[in-house]
Amino acid sequence: MVHLLIGHKGVGKTRKMCDMANEMVESAHGSIVFISKNDRLIYNLKHNIRSVHMEDFKHITNCDEYIGFIYGIMSSDHDLETVFIDSILKHADFELEDLPGFITRLKNISKIYGPNFVVSVSADMEELTDVDFTDCEIINLA
Repeated sequence: MVHLLIGHKGVGKTRKMCDMANEMVESAHGSIVFISKNDRLIYNLKHNIRSVHMEDFKHITNCDEYIGFIYGIMSSDHDLETVFIDSILKHADFELEDLPGFITRLKNISKIYGPNFVVSVSADMEELTDVDFTDCEIINLA
């Protein structure tokens, strides 16, 4: 399943994701990975959440490479339960036009291999007209 937190900068998406990850890790049967742009959130996450900082992987520059990176994380951890991706539009030169294909690929990965994805997007719903939200959950920040 792909869960999406959608809204403009400053509405609390990152805080919500950190809270979700910290709560989830208490009852998780597998691993939790939190992907963010940099190490700014490392002290907001519990120690048993794997924190991955995209600044350490500057060679990942597009959607295909990012998906390959996710497959690499999955192949190194067969107990992967949930992957949090904070502010995807700040990673790997992502643009709004890349989101429909990226979300579809995440849904397929989740169906075939099992991990859930929680992705935050700094945009309005109206800007995401090409995204197929079938089999996605939109998480309300209220």
